[in-house]
Amino acid sequence: MKKYLSLILALVMMASVLAGCGGKKEEAPAANDAPAASAGEELTFTTGGSSGTYYAFGSVLAGHITGKTDSKITAVEGNGSQANIELMDIDGAQLGFVQSDVMSYAYSGTNLFEEIGKIDCFSTVAALYMEQVQIVTCDPSIKTVADLKGKNVSIGASGSGVWYNAIDVLGVYGLSEADINPTYQGFGDSAEALKDGKIDAAFVVSGAPTTAITELASGKDTYLVSLDAEHIEQLRAKSPYYSEYTISADTYGMDSDTTTVAVGAVVIARDDVSEADVYNFVSAVFEDVDTVTAAHAKGAELDLDFATSVTDVPYHAGAAKYFAEKGYEVPTK
Repeated sequence: MKKYLSLILALVMMASVLAGCGGKKEEAPAANDAPAASAGEELTFTTGGSSGTYYAFGSVLAGHITGKTDSKITAVEGNGSQANIELMDIDGAQLGFVQSDVMSYAYSGTNLFEEIGKIDCFSTVAALYMEQVQIVTCDPSIKTVADLKGKNVSIGASGSGVWYNAIDVLGVYGLSEADINPTYQGFGDSAEALKDGKIDAAFVVSGAPTTAITELASGKDTYLVSLDAEHIEQLRAKSPYYSEYTISADTYGMDSDTTTVAVGAVVIARDDVSEADVYNFVSAVFEDVDTVTAAHAKGAELDLDFATSVTDVPYHAGAAKYFAEKGYEVPTK
């Protein structure tokens, strides 16, 4: 009898996990068909590592929204876009920062999510700013992506958004992981390894200025590697979600501007987060941009046109309600 009861308990616990964001719980109504819940539940907002923009800006947003509304949001460190989506899948978080390309992969079950499987029970809250693909080095002889051949290069955690961006960029220059000596590190660890001479370069995909690079550049000669127009065109032809972007020289106190590509930084929410909480998120942020900007420079990039520009993942009803009040119609489930 004890063994039988233990088996029943284990099956119940397994079912509860599978019934999270990605589970196929047939009897549950779709989130947008359920009655709108009131704001006030405590929501976890996964960001990124403490040396990146996700964490710094996400913490500012969470504090601002909690202080201005009756929604309670706590920003926590995360392990990047893919991990944030997977955590949301089992209801380990209700809100999260993700790269626009990784979000699209999850929703369609492609690229990073081919083996994992499609995760589609989240919605867009808003696109907030652009994340630049920054190739960082302390070696002045590394001037182009082609110069990375045979070098020790950090390309982000295996399977992460950074990893995928690195593979994309290397690929248009005719390189692969086999052509470099790859290491798989986060932003802070990459900066430390560059500082100590353990690696030659690192890919960092984050909104510039990025804390890890700023701190590195404050104590050691640091350079960003530009992409040339021909290879940017090839990359965008293959992967149109990339945009050309210029990082100004004064961002890190360098001698010249850097030309690179960027993807969007997007906030997503589980479909079962209340309409009121998501409405509070976007309204508190976009109705008080000056206060947000005073707390973090990324606030200056907040823009309703960009916020409503996502087309491949529908918006949460709470976000759609606010944007409609501002004259923007966005797709919903």
